[in-house]
Amino acid sequence: MLSDDARTLLHTAVPTAAVGVVAAIISGVVAGGKGAIGAIAATVVVILFMGIGFVILQRTARSLPHLFQMMGLALYTTQILLLFVFVAVFKNTTLFNPRAFAITIVAATLAWIAAQTRAHMKAKILYVEPESTKRGKGDKPENTGPSS
Repeated sequence: MLSDDARTLLHTAVPTAAVGVVAAIISGVVAGGKGAIGAIAATVVVILFMGIGFVILQRTARSLPHLFQMMGLALYTTQILLLFVFVAVFKNTTLFNPRAFAITIVAATLAWIAAQTRAHMKAKILYVEPESTKRGKGDKPENTGPSS
């Protein structure tokens, strides 16, 4: 993973975790210990799903750049559907409060998307990758433009 990717991942995971902590505190006050456990579980699920998706998307961008947009759309659709599946599967659980779990999944997902959007907007991404040319001491740079 490149340093830019790691920085973007950090700038998205930290705000999501912060939203999870706030949700755990609020859920703990409103629904007790099971509410806090539900909020923590939801935060972990969102960070794992979105983090794995981010890594997959970055690898796709490097190896198959022509598939990047399609892969991004398919990946986000799959992630949202899997999060809905998680909410449906744990709808009647007694391990934690399902309402706190569901609300935290929505809040953490929105926080992840907002933080990822902000990180991408702040990143200084080159549109064209400069080629590294190795020149010797006496070599002249190649003139590719018109001379006037």
